[in-house]
Amino acid sequence: MKIHEYQAKEILAKYGVAVPRGEVATTLDEAATAANNLFHAGVPGVVVKAQIHAGGRGKGGGVKLAKNLDEANLHSKNILGMQLITHQTGPQGQKVQRLWIEEASQIDRELYLGIVLDRATAKLVFMASQAGGMEIEEVAAKTPEAIYKEYIDPAVGFQPYQARKLAFKLGLKPTQINEAVKFMIGLYKAFVDTDCSLLEINPFITTREDKLVALDCKINFDDNAMFRHRDLKELRDIAEEDPLEVEASKYALNYIKLDGNIACMVNGAGLAMATMDIIQYAGGSPANFLDVGGGANQQQIENAFEILLSDKNVKAIFINIFGGILRVDTLANGVVAAAKKLDVKLPIVLRLEGTNVEEGRKILADSGLNFLVGATMKEAADLVVNAAKGK
Repeated sequence: MKIHEYQAKEILAKYGVAVPRGEVATTLDEAATAANNLFHAGVPGVVVKAQIHAGGRGKGGGVKLAKNLDEANLHSKNILGMQLITHQTGPQGQKVQRLWIEEASQIDRELYLGIVLDRATAKLVFMASQAGGMEIEEVAAKTPEAIYKEYIDPAVGFQPYQARKLAFKLGLKPTQINEAVKFMIGLYKAFVDTDCSLLEINPFITTREDKLVALDCKINFDDNAMFRHRDLKELRDIAEEDPLEVEASKYALNYIKLDGNIACMVNGAGLAMATMDIIQYAGGSPANFLDVGGGANQQQIENAFEILLSDKNVKAIFINIFGGILRVDTLANGVVAAAKKLDVKLPIVLRLEGTNVEEGRKILADSGLNFLVGATMKEAADLVVNAAKGK
């Protein structure tokens, strides 16, 4: 689950991590009041920042510095409601519905801090780099030696000596080391306590007064842990998510919309990935990732169909099921019921294996509907790609 920058900063502040003062606004009047409050507090300027669930906001025109109230109001007017396009939003962009009005910082250096799970070592890794303000993926690809790492033993946690090592590698001044240690330990505690999957400070800045500040912050939470954090679940902003993905989450379906025209319904994440790969190998393009799970019932299958058909780009449907817990005959009944109920006109290609597969194939054959069945994944992929092309 993703949250906005201002929400992430509110969480970090509770752990003693220094963040700039600011106020959130959803209207121009609120933005003007927030900027006015900061200027009256004596700040030299304010920064108007678009709040969307994507990086690269500054490059897209979603972050602007204002030296007075008039400039702040002009920037707020231009940014609030704009369709902000960044490298993470795709060409369609994301509508800006919230602003974060923040005090301007006197930046001396821009650095980077981040925590993520390293699956290769089964440990959290605390990363630091002097290349702050840049995309960390770009830094990792071009100059991986510029990223310093400390792996965290889960039995003992992130230790002060590890924080000191990172602080020295960042080239911080001796007078900043102790503050940096407290800063990093605060980040680690926030990560663990709130069950984060990602915590990123970019840029992590030093100011001209030698202070350390989280100028920007990105936090993602582990969805599987949100039952422990009802307060954090309330931070979810569904307006930032794809409507079909939101709808799918209501039915416990794992759905991610993609840009292709072949809808996929699969049980199991691994099989779903393989299905998308083989569609592309056959010359097609998947429209989604949809894992109905091992225990899907007929109603969930009908719900999945409705979601797939709601994507206007879809030209054909590929159902690839290996029946284990989810029996093939249960799936077949759900598919037939959904196809009749929704009056599906699109071609439907199936590849079925597993428990009760013969019963499932008979249900499809006796349905009176025009299903295409592939004996293998490759055959089914070729069928659905040709069907999507109208062949």
